[in-house]
Amino acid sequence: MARYFLGIDAGNTVVKTVLFDASGGEIAHASREAVSHCPCPGFVERDIDQMRDDLMAVVAEVVKKSGVDTADIAAIGSAGHGNGLYLLGEDGAALLGIQSLDTRANALVDQLHSDGVGDVVYPISGQRPWVSQTPTLLAWIKRERPDVYDATRTVLLCKDLVTHALTGERVSDISDMGGCGMLRMPENTYDDALLDAFGIADARDKLPRLAHPSDIVGHVTSDVARKTGLCEGTPVVAGFFDVIASALGSGVARPGQASMIVGTWSINQIVVEALDFENENEIFMSSGYADGRFMSIESSATSAVNLEWLVREYLEHDGEVANGKSPFELANQLVSDSAFGPDGPYYHPYLYGAPGNGAARAGFFGVGGWHGRGDMVRAIYEGVTFAHLQHMNRLRATGATFDRIILSGGGARSAIWPQIISDILELPLTVAKCQETGALGAAMAAAVGVEMYHDYEQAADKMVQTDRHYSPNALASEIYRKRFALWHDLETAMAPFWTRFAASSS
Repeated sequence: MARYFLGIDAGNTVVKTVLFDASGGEIAHASREAVSHCPCPGFVERDIDQMRDDLMAVVAEVVKKSGVDTADIAAIGSAGHGNGLYLLGEDGAALLGIQSLDTRANALVDQLHSDGVGDVVYPISGQRPWVSQTPTLLAWIKRERPDVYDATRTVLLCKDLVTHALTGERVSDISDMGGCGMLRMPENTYDDALLDAFGIADARDKLPRLAHPSDIVGHVTSDVARKTGLCEGTPVVAGFFDVIASALGSGVARPGQASMIVGTWSINQIVVEALDFENENEIFMSSGYADGRFMSIESSATSAVNLEWLVREYLEHDGEVANGKSPFELANQLVSDSAFGPDGPYYHPYLYGAPGNGAARAGFFGVGGWHGRGDMVRAIYEGVTFAHLQHMNRLRATGATFDRIILSGGGARSAIWPQIISDILELPLTVAKCQETGALGAAMAAAVGVEMYHDYEQAADKMVQTDRHYSPNALASEIYRKRFALWHDLETAMAPFWTRFAASSS
């Protein structure tokens, strides 16, 4: 039997391809930065044709690096950032790609809430309208860009574009469509009442067919085989919402296990066997990925995207970086050299808005003349983690229980950040050995799809290895408990200013 699996992870900032063996060992890796465009304030878009070209290039690169006979690649799986919107016209022509960092729909979200749409759709999908949500963006396109809406033949999500590029099939999976608020839960089906509430009932025939993540939905075309070196006819499975893929790829596959992803988005999730939308404590979103398996998810665009911004704007051109040090290594060193204590500055990680408040902005507070670069970077590490803690507290409020965290995402690679996270959450945490957990999760779906493993639990047992363990420091946790309370109070106090600022800037 063919013994390799190709996992593709198309995130907001990077497109990655990783070839794995059946035990989860990495054979070869290739990646390319995903270029975003901001044509207007709040707009975050991607060129679909460029993304297709980048995909072919990184697949060809990983095939070449691996040196394997591509006939031994059993199947391909993909994962991609959730929400946003990728619209195709006639014959698959690229129309518009909107990423999940986009905030153009702020005013529409306010209107939808005023009209009571959230009260209609939450009992159906487990989500209320928010700015980067797929049905909200589709409603915005219908109102503001009717020409694009009318020309649209298929509404896809990011990883669905990968599947379409490889196979020509227009298909999505239940984890991604559920995670973007497009499905009736827990049935995992399209719903006319849901679409009608957003004013997009006429979009029903624009939606792709639905599959389970491990279903084989197509095969590599001859054109793709020519461009990449893959074998024509290689099976391609439907794939995952990337947060589900990262959780599975880090080893979170059983009920009660909790995953935290410190990536572009702050992702905090726990595996559950049933959903409860009648709980008075609502969560941000839910996603079903297998029979009797769901993720309860609290998330926002408030995580390592803040560190990526700092690196891009202030550290990439530092002299130490010019001498060969990675800017992320420099960031870790600055934090390591800084003084930890109650006097450090605070940072709110709201470059792209806050949960429930699209008008919120990022900012440093409490900065003194004695603070240096390390203190500012530490404030970002802490502020991002405080935002994660808020999400974890919301999950707990619904009755979820967990006594440890499995950490993944770019932040998990840091030599110092995982300890800060453990201290702030006051929980032990584990970091998976594989750094590309999203790609591994996608490969696991492929392995289940061709029946190498009979379910995701078995795939996780066979393909995931742990690397590092952290335990909270009681003294540090006590200091962070007090700092979090002040950080939260400051956020509450800033809310009226953020609203006035947004109004004055429009």
